[in-house]
Order: sequence, then structure tokens, then C-alpha cells
Amino acid sequence: MISTPLRKLDTLADTLSSLTPNDDLQRYCQDASGLTASGKPALVLRPRNTAEVSEIVCACHHEGRSLTIQGGRTGMAGAAVPNAGDVVLSLEHMNRIEALDTLGGTVTVQAGVILEALCRQVEEQGWYFPLDCGARGSCQIGGNIATNAGGNRVLRYGTMRELVLGLEVVLADGTVLSMMNKGLKNNTGLDLKHLFIGTEGTLGIITRAVLRLFPKPDRRDSALVALDSFDQLTSLLKAARAHLPSLSSFEVMWNNYLQAAARVLHKPAPFDGAYALYVLIETEGMESGTTRHELEAFLSGLIDTGLARDVILPQTHEQAAQLWKLRDAIGEILLTMQPYVAFDVGIPLHELPGFIERVTARLTQTWPQAQNLLFGHLGDGNLHLSTGPHAQSDLYAVESTVYQEVERVGGSISAEHGIGRIKKPFLHHSRSADELALMADIKRLLDGDELLNRQRLLDL
Repeated sequence: MISTPLRKLDTLADTLSSLTPNDDLQRYCQDASGLTASGKPALVLRPRNTAEVSEIVCACHHEGRSLTIQGGRTGMAGAAVPNAGDVVLSLEHMNRIEALDTLGGTVTVQAGVILEALCRQVEEQGWYFPLDCGARGSCQIGGNIATNAGGNRVLRYGTMRELVLGLEVVLADGTVLSMMNKGLKNNTGLDLKHLFIGTEGTLGIITRAVLRLFPKPDRRDSALVALDSFDQLTSLLKAARAHLPSLSSFEVMWNNYLQAAARVLHKPAPFDGAYALYVLIETEGMESGTTRHELEAFLSGLIDTGLARDVILPQTHEQAAQLWKLRDAIGEILLTMQPYVAFDVGIPLHELPGFIERVTARLTQTWPQAQNLLFGHLGDGNLHLSTGPHAQSDLYAVESTVYQEVERVGGSISAEHGIGRIKKPFLHHSRSADELALMADIKRLLDGDELLNRQRLLDL
């Protein structure tokens, strides 16, 4: 519990790095979802350590002030967008990498550390943190944990949940809950850190974390495989898992997505865009060349066995990077589709062809003017569907249409982006009434006054 004397929020604002409505607060009023606050927050506070976070939260608890917790504001569900009059607690100044255990393979960080900065620093010491996503240069570790980020390498390393060993969290009354475990095994009752991973700051504020590292791979190889059909895709995935132990990514792009990516990047489409599906495969391994030889041998047999129509195997890192730029071009593509809806759904693989056929048919029939672009981390069943442009007044109906089809196949309305504000009205498509009631009970237990990230994820 807090041992320092309670100070009022206004007094804290005078001594901490703070901004008021008289300052330019625009960047604290929105996130990457495109949602913007209806009014300005009352204060933006930027603590430097856990003690300051605790003191801020304790003051807000005492004064009944609601808090919006912000990381890099790269989320796609509106969770970082404050209500008018909120106190914004930004973790951007809590950006220290505190300790790197080069023997045990762990790193202890503050929540505001940028993902790309963390990856670069641990790689300089011969270690590797495998989380990777398009927002790597601005997203923060605390936000990655709060949303249980997935990204490009979930197939091999799992989601953020599998990469977190320990957490430090500030609860809604200011209590600091330290769970900074550094071991892979800890069978001592409830693993409380899982209450805070993926719950989007609604149960507590993540301030520090112990993360799991892996030996740094010496090399990374990529290949682009062209396919004619979904049947080839599922067969290719099974074969890649069986024959490529070093497989780290299996990213799928449908033809219309590849064509759109090539256009916005002003590059020719690989294979002249002649095929229905394209799979970007990545392997990681040692410089001995074993993984490269495994990949080459695997690719050489694909066409002969009918698993693929054509293959591009880059010979340089620069050529491989060009292929990944196509995969990562969604940000540039969406700028040409506004207003749009970008879906991030989890679909059982065997249900995917029927789901895509039904959902694109419904979208095309009702909104024929819109593009419907598809790509995804299909190794883990995560499909991204982007559709637009739409009239602003139609966006809710578009979301409802897609989520009805997600529920029909027993899928998830959010595979990795979270629920936030934008997906909250549709959560019942993925969670039962009993599940929602239990989630609300846990929220009441830990934050009954709804001071932390009010109106996100669910309502009490």
C-alpha cells in the first residue's frame, strides 16, 4: 500500500511532468484507430517511475477522478482515447530498460519502453525478443502486454502472454502489486499476472515487466510462394510446419491486397499479380546455413508436388525487405480507403473459406463501392479484413455484418487488437452472457468505481 502522505492531484501536477488544457493536447486525444476524444482531458501526467504512478492513482482514487492510461497510442480499438475531463496517465517517460540477464535470458523493463528500442538493445547483447508488428517503432511494451499483442511470429513464439514472466501493476486504489517473477516455472497458486495481460488497463496499470528472451538468430530467410487455391494454402501450412522446424512466420496475402500494396508503394506486383494467394514464409536460424538449405529444399519440391504455382527466394536482405514492405503496407493502403473498417478476427482454419465467401458476398451486395482486402497471420487463424470507403453512417452496420459471420463460425471478433471502445458493442458475438457477467464481477472487485479506463472493454 501507499506509505507516502496523500497529496492532491493539483499538487502532483505541479511537481510531475504535466500538461493542461492550455497546452497542445491533440496527440493525447486520439489513437491509431482514428477515434478522437469529444473533449479535452483535464490533465496529462507523465510519471517517471512506479512510485509516481501509484501516487497519481491514489490521488485520483481519493478524489474520484477517472484515468485514461496511454502507451504509444498505436491501438486500433480506441482504448487510449480519453473521455472529456479525464486524467491521462501517459507512460512515455517510463522508458528505461532496467536489467538484462544474459545468463537466464530475461530483461526487466519499464512499461513505456518502445518495442523496437528493446529489440535493438537486447540483440546487441546476443539475445532476441521475438514480438514484431507494424507499429514496432512507436508501440510500448506496456501496451503490448495490455492488449496481448500477437504480430508476425506468433506461430513460433506465441502471443505476448507467452513472453511475459513477471509484472508489476498499480491497482485502482494505488496499491503496487509486485509479481516480478523471473523464472519460467512458478506453480504457486493463481498466476495473477494473467488478470492484467489482455485486459486493456481496465483492472490495473502495468508499470514494469520481466520478459522472456531467446538466443539471437544469426540469419533470417524469407520466401514468397504463389498459390491458386485455399486447398493449396492449408496443405502448404501443414507441410511447412512438418518440414521447417525453423519456421517463424506464415503470412498470407490475397491477390487484391497484394495489388493494393504494390500500388501504394509504387512497385510492380510480384508474379504480375497472376495468382489467387501469396504466402510470405520466414525461417530463423544459425549462420551454419542449415536453415537456408532446409528452406531451399522445401521450396524446390513445392511446384512438383502441386503445393504451389511459383516461388520467389530473395538472395539479399534488401530483396527480402521489399517483400515484407508489401505485407506491412496496410497503413498506407488504409489512407486510400477512408472511411474504412479494419477487422482483426480469429477464425478456425477449416471455417475460413466459407467465412470469406459469405462475408465478402454480404459486403459486396450491400456496399458495392467498397474494396474488401484480405491478409493475415494464417498460421494462427488471424485474418485481417479491411473494407472501405464507406459512408460514416454505415460503419456500424458494416461491423455488425462481419461480426455476425464471426459468431456463426465460433470465431473471435478480436484476435490481437483488443476491444477498447470500438468493438465493445459487439463483444457478445464472441463471449457468452455468463462470461461477460464474470468479467464484470472481476472489474467490480478490482475497480468498482470504474476509475481505470472507464467505458472500455465492458460496462458495469
